[in-house]
Amino acid sequence: MSSEDFPWLDSDGQPVACVEKVRVLRENDAELRQTLQDAFEDGILMGVSPDAMRKSFIAMLADLVDPKSQGNA
Repeated sequence: MSSEDFPWLDSDGQPVACVEKVRVLRENDAELRQTLQDAFEDGILMGVSPDAMRKSFIAMLADLVDPKSQGNA
């Protein structure tokens, strides 16, 4: 799914309506996709299996921390 087709939703499940926010989200998406593709290709060229690379990326995503859920300490 391309960033253009992705339904960017807010915390209430409603589409993000701000054009500038959607533009930034799409730019971030494109940059991240390219960085991930580059890292994936590097790993493959260094002999890592595609499955291991994908598992590594999935683990990274699972470790992301929601800044809104952190305490104000």
